[in-house]
Amino acid sequence: MPAALHRVLKWKLSPVMPKIVKRVVLNSGFRIIKNTTDWMAVWEKHMKSPGFRTIRSHQKYNHIPGSFRIGRKDTMWRSIYNNMKKFGKKEFGFMQKSYIMPDDLESLRQVWPKNASKLTKWIVKPPASARGTGIRIVNKWSQFPKDRPLVVQKYIERPLLINDNKFDMRLYVVLTSINPLRIYMYKDGLARFASVKYSSELSNLDERCMHLTNYSINKFSQNYAKNEDFNACQGHKWTLQSLWSCLENRGVNTKRLWATLRNLVIKGIVSGESGLNRMYRQNVNFRYNCFELFGFDVLLDENLVPWLLEINISPSLHSELPLDLHVKGPLIQAVLNTALYQVPPKLNERQQADILEELNLTGPLCHDKRIFTTCLTAEEVRKHNQYTNRSIEFREEYVDTILDNLLPDDVRCLIVAEDELARCQPLERIFPTAGTHVYLRYVENARYYNRLLDAWETKYAKNREMGIALLSRYCRDKYHLQVSDAAMEKEPNVALTEIDMLHVRKDEVLDGATTLAILKPVVQEGCEVAPIPDACIEIKS
Repeated sequence: MPAALHRVLKWKLSPVMPKIVKRVVLNSGFRIIKNTTDWMAVWEKHMKSPGFRTIRSHQKYNHIPGSFRIGRKDTMWRSIYNNMKKFGKKEFGFMQKSYIMPDDLESLRQVWPKNASKLTKWIVKPPASARGTGIRIVNKWSQFPKDRPLVVQKYIERPLLINDNKFDMRLYVVLTSINPLRIYMYKDGLARFASVKYSSELSNLDERCMHLTNYSINKFSQNYAKNEDFNACQGHKWTLQSLWSCLENRGVNTKRLWATLRNLVIKGIVSGESGLNRMYRQNVNFRYNCFELFGFDVLLDENLVPWLLEINISPSLHSELPLDLHVKGPLIQAVLNTALYQVPPKLNERQQADILEELNLTGPLCHDKRIFTTCLTAEEVRKHNQYTNRSIEFREEYVDTILDNLLPDDVRCLIVAEDELARCQPLERIFPTAGTHVYLRYVENARYYNRLLDAWETKYAKNREMGIALLSRYCRDKYHLQVSDAAMEKEPNVALTEIDMLHVRKDEVLDGATTLAILKPVVQEGCEVAPIPDACIEIKS
């Protein structure tokens, strides 16, 4: 690797950086540096929203401001419940009715007697805990405190069982942009089993390893069995692909089930879109700066109806077992690939020219903040206003014309979306697609970029090469780099060892920077790298 390039590829070390992330980062050509503000990327805990304003144009943070709105059990329920009231239980009834203590104490008190004679079970959860901490199953009013923050729900008493054990699914979801919405779903995941066989008897309410599926709880059970073969349906943790095999043997249509899960995930994100968009607009200066990895926990009942349990904004990436590495290694590869990490603008023209010559690349090498600016020209503002006007009530009024006169900001939005899509495997982009326009009615305000991408997918989803060719022509003319004067204003003041491999790819579409592709297998040496289109330079130490 050219020494000048190696020097600028700096990740900031954080105390919460998971080992699997560190491993992928180091295997991919980056350095991990302690105590630096001159960083290009970091994997950190969530920070207060104003902190995002200090992130510079070339820096990337692994959280989005305001994601707690769907990452906390109380605020998540309120967001989903608001949509349930607007659009009906049929559309948003995928979460058990929740009572937020102490605000909903009187409402819960009114319904409690109606269920007491039925010996109804309730599940009581802290609103912001993880790994099963503080969760209890109760059936008496006296069994939980009324004066502290809690979420109380009816317990799902008839879950789908496998080998007589309750289980849930951990789905991994990546949100790379809030405006426009771009949502990806990992094609694998985890099925997590309770280690004690399920019983609905009231005498078992305190048996946490029967009712809770969290690995952090069940791993201490004497019944817990590790799964040493990630292709097998054995033990108390399976891959999602193994679960599909088991369900297919039972006659379950897993393709239909996956479509139902996609629907749940999109509606879960959309429920918090308004608050997320507001926080993002107030605190993020560049569209490059942020993304979020969520962990959706979903339970299937005996009728195969999926129920959303919670959404985690920092899903566990601990990889103690080969099965975890098998699932989470490719996941992190895909997440970092899709996040489009780019060479920071820390190299002078001579250094860039030498590196491009050595790597046999052409075109710009470093991040160009113009591609990710949120500033618009007056003409672009007028077009945004035209296509988000309240007088536009029907999709046909924008889908046939919004692409007729693409402005530079339009092209920037489209090339980033196409570049993400080209390298997202094994993630699946579930929004936008040619059919996801049906979800736009659930978004509180019309978003110009959502409509732009809706029209784009309608026209080019089945002929993507034609769309990419169109964007390439714009890029060759540097049309996408035409920005307002405000986009060039001064930025905010803010930001491991020898590496054996770096993949640097020159994008077919995004002719403004060379992006880093995190492609080296992290689980098994000798595995083929993930496929990406066009040029990919592999540099080994």
